[in-house]
Amino acid sequence: MANFYEKVEKMNKGNSYSGAKEAMKFAFVAAILLMISANGKLFSENSNDRIYINNKEFAVDGKRIWINGVNTPWNNWNEFGGAYNNSWWDNEFARLRKAGINATRIWINCNNDQGAVIIDEAGFVSGVSAKHWADLESLFELAQKHKVYIMATLTSFDHFKSTTQAPRPHASRWRNMIRSKPASQSFADNYTVPFLNRFKENPYLWSIDLMNEPDWVHESNDCGRIPWNNISYFFAVNAAAIHDNSEVLVTVGLSYPKWNSDNYEGNKVSDTYLKSLSDLSNAYLDFWSPHYYDWVGEWFGVPHYLSPYGRLQGNKTGWSGGWGLDSSKPALIGECSARGTARNRWGVTNNTITTDFEQAYLNGWQGVMPWTSNGVDVNGSLTNMSAATQNMLAKYPQLIFPADLTSSVELQSDNTLRTWIDNGNLHITGLTAGEMLSMYNTMGMPVYQRVVTSGEVNIPLNTQGVYIIHHDNRRVKVVVN
Repeated sequence: MANFYEKVEKMNKGNSYSGAKEAMKFAFVAAILLMISANGKLFSENSNDRIYINNKEFAVDGKRIWINGVNTPWNNWNEFGGAYNNSWWDNEFARLRKAGINATRIWINCNNDQGAVIIDEAGFVSGVSAKHWADLESLFELAQKHKVYIMATLTSFDHFKSTTQAPRPHASRWRNMIRSKPASQSFADNYTVPFLNRFKENPYLWSIDLMNEPDWVHESNDCGRIPWNNISYFFAVNAAAIHDNSEVLVTVGLSYPKWNSDNYEGNKVSDTYLKSLSDLSNAYLDFWSPHYYDWVGEWFGVPHYLSPYGRLQGNKTGWSGGWGLDSSKPALIGECSARGTARNRWGVTNNTITTDFEQAYLNGWQGVMPWTSNGVDVNGSLTNMSAATQNMLAKYPQLIFPADLTSSVELQSDNTLRTWIDNGNLHITGLTAGEMLSMYNTMGMPVYQRVVTSGEVNIPLNTQGVYIIHHDNRRVKVVVN
C-alpha cells in the first residue's frame, strides 16, 4: 500500500487541490482504502490468484476472468539459460499491465540451441542447466510482481526443424525423443515435473502449452513428418504429469482446426485420442488454444467472428457457424496477428483489431492472445493492438482484472483528470471532448458511460462507495462518503 499512498501524495501535489481541507480529503480516502484492503474487499493480496476453469470459463477466486492477452514469445531467442535480460522483462510486464493485458504466452524454450535441456543422441532427457532455472525464477517473480499471467510454451516445431537460421544437427535428438515412448517419458520426468516443482506454487504460472504448432512436426519434411501417434503420446505423458503434480492448466497451440476438430482430419489432442495412446487417466488438455492467421480464413473462417464450437457453414465469401472444437472445453485464440484480421476478407467486413477482440468475447471465446507485444516480426506489436486491450478493459473491467480491479489504476502527478465532490455532485475536469468517460464501482459494474462533449462534466451521485473513473487511457479513484 505504501506505493499507492506515495502516488496519491504526488497527485495531490501536482493537482490544483490546495489547503488543509483538501489534504484531509486525501487522508480520509487513504484511510478508507486501507480499511477496505485490510478486509480483503478491494485488493487481492489475500485472495487465491490462480486461474481455474468453471463451467467452461476461466475464473479467479470465484470471479470470471477473460484472457485479454498477448504473446511475448521471447526477447532474445532461447534466452532462458542464454541471454536473459531481467530489466527488459520487468519493463515489458509493466507495459503489458498498463495496456490492460492480463496474460502473455512465453516460449520457455525456443529450440534448445542454447542447450538448456540436456538431451542425448537417442533423445533421452537427463537434466536442465542451472541458468535455465535461475532465469525462469526471475521471470516468474516479475510476473507475480506485475500480476500478469504466463502461458509457458515448453517446446515448438522449431525443436524438430533441421534448418532454422542455419543447419541444426541437434534436431535429430528431438525427433528421436518424440519417436520413443521411454524418451518422451524422460522429458516428462526430467523436465516437466522439475519445472512444476519449482514454479507450481506461483499462481501466475497459469498454464502450460506443451508445443507450439505441432501440425508442422507432422506435415513438414523439414521437421521430420513424424506420425501423430508419436506426437500425441508426448502430449499424453506430459499432460498426465502436469495433472498428477499440480493445478496448472494444460493446452496445445495448434496452427488451425484441421487437427484440432473431429469435423476435419480428427482431433489429435482429444481426451479419447490421448488416453488411447497412453492409458493414463490424467492424459487430457484443459482448454483449446488454436492459432489463426489470414491464410487460414479461406478454409476455416475467421474465428473471432464465429463460435468456437459447431460446424462451419457457408464458404469463403461468407462463413457462419463455428470452428468445430469440442464444446466440452473452453477455447481461446492462442495466436493471431496483432495488426488484426485482414479487412473485408473471408466474408468479414469493417473488422479491426478492436472488433476482433470484442467479437471473440461475444462469440464465446475465452480470450485472445495476438502475436506479439514486442514486434518480433511483421505481424505487429503492442502499438497496433493496445486499442483493443484498452477497449476491453474499459468496457469489461470486471472480466479483465477481477481479483484486483483497482491495482491497474495509476494515480500519477501528470494525470490531468481532476475530480472533487460538492453538494452530491462529482465534478470532473481535464476531459477530452469526443472520448468515452466511464465510471465503475468496485464490482466492476459501469455506473456511468458517455462520450463527453466538453472538458468538464458534473455527475449526480447519491450512493456512497469507491469508484474508478476511466477516460482516454487515464484512470483515477474516487471515494464518495
